[in-house]
Amino acid sequence: MKKQVVVLSLGGSMIIPKDINVRFLQEFKKVLLQNTKKFKFVVVCGGGSTARKYISGLEKQDLPKKTFFQGLLGIASTRLNARFMTYFFNEDANKGIPHDMKEVKNLLAKYDVVFCGALRYAKKETSDGTSAKLANFFKSEFINMTNVKGIFTKNPAKFKDAKFIPEISWKNFHKLATKETFKPGQHFVLDQSAAKIIKKYKIPTYIIGNYPKQIENIILGKEFVGSKIEG
Repeated sequence: MKKQVVVLSLGGSMIIPKDINVRFLQEFKKVLLQNTKKFKFVVVCGGGSTARKYISGLEKQDLPKKTFFQGLLGIASTRLNARFMTYFFNEDANKGIPHDMKEVKNLLAKYDVVFCGALRYAKKETSDGTSAKLANFFKSEFINMTNVKGIFTKNPAKFKDAKFIPEISWKNFHKLATKETFKPGQHFVLDQSAAKIIKKYKIPTYIIGNYPKQIENIILGKEFVGSKIEG
């Protein structure tokens, strides 16, 4: 039986909000490894606060290629987090972190869980965009783990009147995601590039918080806590 591929976007804030989030990652590891009989997982790691710290260090500098350099710092941070995750899963960094989709595919033929960061530099894109591209490449569902339980009308950390959205269409989510202008290191449940990709290719997408058990609920077709983007 051919195993089904699932693409997961693991926000950097899940890996290292301040210190390494060991308890969460242990549960994350447990859930993935318990489901490798039927599934293979591509885990795209975000850069989180590590990326934002480096990016902010260039913010006030007068550099002609500042945005480009900030993007590269973001990519490097995602790859650092991906390398850490391979060690956490007791693998030797997949013999190197993949830098393109072909490498991801080759590693997936050998391993049930493959980690990567952002693949190649793309203008106005975070690791979310990489995740959406991989989901389209593998024709898989796309699950995004972030530090809120799903999609809200506003940032729930800043606005008490923010309303939770359990289901939303690709078109309406794209409208929501593109309300703000892209910034390197931005913090939204999915970036504008990912919103465009999942809309264009009609990729079933799920936004969940920091409860790894929800991954299992989704892939096994059970009820889950989070938001679904489809239709």
